[in-house]
Amino acid sequence: MKHGKIKGRILIAAAILILTALGLIAALVFDSELPEKTDSSKKETIHLWYTDDAITDYLSRKTLDFYNQTDIRVELKLVSGLEYLETINKASLNDEEETPDAYIVSNDSLEKAYLSGLAVELDESVPVYKTSEYNQAARNAVTYDNKYVGCPFYFETSALLYNRTYLEQIAAQANESAADAENSEQVQENIEAEDLIPTSIADILNFADMYSAPENVEYFFRWDVSDIFYNYFFIGNYISVGGDAGDNKNDINIYNTESISTLKVYQELNQFFSIDTKETNYDKIMQEFLEGKTIYTIATSDCIKRLDDAAQNGEFAYEYGIAQLPDINVELSTRGMSVTNALVINGYSAHKASAASLISFLANESQHDLYENTGKIAAMTKQEYDNPHVEGFVQSYADSVPIPKMLETSNFWVELEICFARVWSGEDANTQIRRLSEQIKTQISGAGITEEELEDPEVELLPAVEYEDVPTEEQTDTPQTTQQE
Repeated sequence: MKHGKIKGRILIAAAILILTALGLIAALVFDSELPEKTDSSKKETIHLWYTDDAITDYLSRKTLDFYNQTDIRVELKLVSGLEYLETINKASLNDEEETPDAYIVSNDSLEKAYLSGLAVELDESVPVYKTSEYNQAARNAVTYDNKYVGCPFYFETSALLYNRTYLEQIAAQANESAADAENSEQVQENIEAEDLIPTSIADILNFADMYSAPENVEYFFRWDVSDIFYNYFFIGNYISVGGDAGDNKNDINIYNTESISTLKVYQELNQFFSIDTKETNYDKIMQEFLEGKTIYTIATSDCIKRLDDAAQNGEFAYEYGIAQLPDINVELSTRGMSVTNALVINGYSAHKASAASLISFLANESQHDLYENTGKIAAMTKQEYDNPHVEGFVQSYADSVPIPKMLETSNFWVELEICFARVWSGEDANTQIRRLSEQIKTQISGAGITEEELEDPEVELLPAVEYEDVPTEEQTDTPQTTQQE
């Protein structure tokens, strides 16, 4: 009896040993398969496309950081900007392995991307929904049909660039002249360089009339009148092409009294600033500023790196500053244009969740070091930049009009540029802006549109601006400067 129990236990123990051995063998077999399953080639891989080589190194570093945090590999592809969406569409339909899961595109292409299935509405995990992280201009730029179809990444806009060294010299000279004047007791306080940062073009013309320019200066104010990006601010506060988000076909307001007025003033400025549209371009304007020939100009954010690099190389011997775009005068306000480059999820992607994680990661990271590494200013709000000049563009961006995204108005900027060129050369402002409005409305409606002609407004070029404490030319006996080339 006792022997039988022992034998039974031995048999049970043997069975346990056999089962355990089998379990160990199975475990060994399973373990032998683990390296193959965890091999990097088997890990999830997503594709990110972009068109600007200036961000290649930055994206390479950031996607490696993303991989280290998430175990998701990101393959980057630099693609030509020509027919960019068409190339994405072709890859999405014909090459599943190379389909871009996410890509970077300017906001004016978002309607086309969304309607063709190449962009999807973002879920609330993406930071664009955090209103404290983006200004309204950034959110408008990526909105289509009341949906966020992209996450703002970086932007470009224009601002006022000025030679601060010259402003300090002019202020010092004016203060010295005032001190020597017989009626100097009428001057209540000294002029500072900040007092000469114009808030309007009227200010610039008044300054040109009141003060002598430094010896090397050829132009008080000079900008690229041939490019609509630098001209748009004149009319931007008074026209609407698609509403705030640039996607509303029922919100087209181009021809009105204020838009006529701004163009009439713009035309009259040709009397003060003789700028030949055929011989002047942005690069030449910037070179003249770099050489100290110009006090004020309109520039895009690329000017910061160009001037800073020139200063380090001993090719730019001045201090400079960035300010918001000037109004026209006390009656007519201005508003600049902006282009926002957005991170988009491809509607054909099989990895949308991972793509959303990637664009959220890139958007959040951009506010820390995007500008320092690429020269691109992050669309996400940042409190401070190491370079103080960036803030002027950040402020201008917040007040800007995002470039519209409607397919029917894709030629609007070319046509508006032609309109400005004709007005600058002397053609009737009322007629030109009316014709442009009729053309754009006809394109949208599909039927011929004729605008009722508005009465030509009486516009005072430069309503008087009073400077009670500033010495005039008669008080300082300094010669006037002219702005003719």
